[in-house]
Amino acid sequence: MRAQVRVRFLDARPLRGSRSFRDLWIGTSVSQFGGQMANVAVLAQVWDLTGSPVGTGAIGLATGLPMILFGLLGGTLADAVDRRAVVRATTAGHLLAAAGLCAQALAGNRNVLLLLALVAVGTSCGALGAPARRTFPVRLLPGDQVAAGLALTNVSFQAAMLAGPAVAGLVIAHWGFSAAYATQAVATAVALLAVVRLPAMRPEGTGAAGGRRRLKRGGWGIVLRRPTLWGSMATDLSATLLAMPIALFPLVNEARFGGSPQTLGLFLSAVAVGGITAGLLSGTVTRRRRAGLVQLSAAGVWGLALACFGLAGPLWLALACLAVAGAADTVSVVTRGALVQRETPDAYRGRVSSVEHVIGVAGPELGNLRGGLLASATSASFSLVFGGLSAVLAIAAVSAVNAPLRAYRTPPASAKPPAPAVADAAAATGPGG
Repeated sequence: MRAQVRVRFLDARPLRGSRSFRDLWIGTSVSQFGGQMANVAVLAQVWDLTGSPVGTGAIGLATGLPMILFGLLGGTLADAVDRRAVVRATTAGHLLAAAGLCAQALAGNRNVLLLLALVAVGTSCGALGAPARRTFPVRLLPGDQVAAGLALTNVSFQAAMLAGPAVAGLVIAHWGFSAAYATQAVATAVALLAVVRLPAMRPEGTGAAGGRRRLKRGGWGIVLRRPTLWGSMATDLSATLLAMPIALFPLVNEARFGGSPQTLGLFLSAVAVGGITAGLLSGTVTRRRRAGLVQLSAAGVWGLALACFGLAGPLWLALACLAVAGAADTVSVVTRGALVQRETPDAYRGRVSSVEHVIGVAGPELGNLRGGLLASATSASFSLVFGGLSAVLAIAAVSAVNAPLRAYRTPPASAKPPAPAVADAAAATGPGG
């Protein structure tokens, strides 16, 4: 009975069984917390310098473009050289950018372009190393623990989202922007130390002539040739592009709950609380082998929960809907990440991870834009309900046409991902094959 209860909670086997993963998780967790503090500091400093929503909107440009451009480049790089070396170099670059942010704040910088340039440099370094970093868990953990490792990482990210902004507000109020940036620099240094301690992780299958030919193939082509990969990513894109709610929070708050900033903060906190709760109970899903079906179901729950949020009258019901959405998002993200890494041959993981990274960045941003435009023409409630139900229908369509994703089972711990040659032969069937 006690063992059954343990299975339902967060699966900590990756932390107990792999020192390398434990080091990576600690470094990543600390870095995520520092990054959340820096995000708040950048937003507050840009507003202080410009007093304009155009200025704060420019932060999105300084972060979004580097994420997309350098994320794709990082995928190719991760499949060509030692991935630990890539992450080590890019983390060092991120550390220098964080130190630059701290220095400009200490110097009393009043040039917003310099601030945004440093933000862009740090984002570029992070995006360049992101595809290589995404491949680490599958190389450090047994196959049946990859999902558990991703769940642990997701929990630390949700905790950073919940605590980081609150701590940043206190730090900035008492010690200024430079203290928040200094915290990020220290956190990045901890992450760099963790990466240095990892074993070398050169991609497999890229040394021979066949490996060099495979390096010429782009990540998008690899994804589109494997039904489980394109189906998993299409599910995620359907959920975020059609039902992303963040841009509508201020309008919903103003229309229904009086526009209080405390209530607006509760919306964001409710999503994070749901995500953390799902992460702490993730043992229920990370041990399940039907990862494709779990992702499809969780993405569908996300859409339904947000449609219900669009109709919710009492504040408690609205917050409950957002908590359910946050929990469903965590389950979907964890299962998708494990499926993608397990189904991708190591020689291709960098490029496929870069595609996953771009979809993860572009989907929510475009989804927020879609939601805002539709709400401006109709209402926030209509945009949320229409978007949530559209996402459910789109996810159902992916499920209907993609039998391999529905039937996908996580390989047992002893099984290895398909070899590149096997993957190439299977890819010839094309989507839905």
